[in-house]
Amino acid sequence: MKSLFHFAFNVRDLDLARSFYGGVLGCTEGRSTDTWVDFDFFGHQISLHLGEPFKTERTGHVGDKLVPMPHFGLVLALPDWQALAQRLQAAHTEFVLAPQVRFEGEPGEQWTMFFCDPFGNPIEIKGFRSLEALYAS
Repeated sequence: MKSLFHFAFNVRDLDLARSFYGGVLGCTEGRSTDTWVDFDFFGHQISLHLGEPFKTERTGHVGDKLVPMPHFGLVLALPDWQALAQRLQAAHTEFVLAPQVRFEGEPGEQWTMFFCDPFGNPIEIKGFRSLEALYAS
């Protein structure tokens, strides 16, 4: 069964959220009120509500790096991942983990990048040559 994912989380400023999620990431805005806004996050629904973002800590091991936990993100086909990485770099995004390949030549080879939205919400974007390789071991 295929389904869409919905994730609701807090941001401190809806206009700044619109600028980042709509402008930098290129997500289409959906419904909104004075206290929240929905975006089409690459085919999934995110709802950004006014409030204090969740606390994160760099406790997740990715190779020899520590990344923020918890975090959310998505998996893209490699050409889409490369286009988004270029878009983020052009916007001078500060990366927690710069765009790079992991497990090169191994099952599960993937490209990854970590960054935070303007409120500190951490996001990981993965890219695969074939989405069927997502769960390869």
